[in-house]
Amino acid sequence: MSVIVLGLSHRSAPLAVLERASLDPAGQQALLERLLAGENVDEPIVLSTCNRVEVYADATTFHGAVTEIGEALAAATGVGLGELREHLYVHFDERAVAHLFNVAAGLDSLAVGESQILAQLRESLREGQRSGRIGPVMSRLVQQALRVGKRVHSETGIDTVSRSLVERALDLSSNMLGDLTGVRAVVVGAGAMSSLATHTLVRHGLGEVTVVNRTFDAARRLAD
Repeated sequence: MSVIVLGLSHRSAPLAVLERASLDPAGQQALLERLLAGENVDEPIVLSTCNRVEVYADATTFHGAVTEIGEALAAATGVGLGELREHLYVHFDERAVAHLFNVAAGLDSLAVGESQILAQLRESLREGQRSGRIGPVMSRLVQQALRVGKRVHSETGIDTVSRSLVERALDLSSNMLGDLTGVRAVVVGAGAMSSLATHTLVRHGLGEVTVVNRTFDAARRLAD
């Protein structure tokens, strides 16, 4: 087993590049199909969120896998390979495993401690297993990463980091705006952090909270 991860995230790329590189389900499928057509990448998994686009795979050869994944990312995202290279990172074997464990634990997230990444990683695994694209190598690795992530959340106080982040934002808002009772707020997104922010805002008695999201159904569920 020679695990490789290649991608970009909020740590390596500005928001403008991340927005251009973001992949919808069709884009992710196109990326996977191109990777599967290569000769140096087996069992690819794509993890695409608002803050990262990463490919995890079992690499036949290191340099060949780096070339194939880089070219596939450029084709799928529409970002030129030359520009993309400036923001890509690559990890191999032990460093790739360590990176995946950090991601699963929420340690590499923009909001440290968020747990939504676990659900996204779990769904990527399920989809790969259903399609037969993922075999024993990546299945074992991702399952172990999910166990690591769950253990970090259950045995440490990392969950309090995300909650305190929202509370801190409210404190700063109070310093600038005064009493927040009756103030209107907009929450952008409908994921785990947005849900936490929405519930916190409502609990603090804001007058009106509006949820804005790319998909209407997800926004409606959170608003309801």
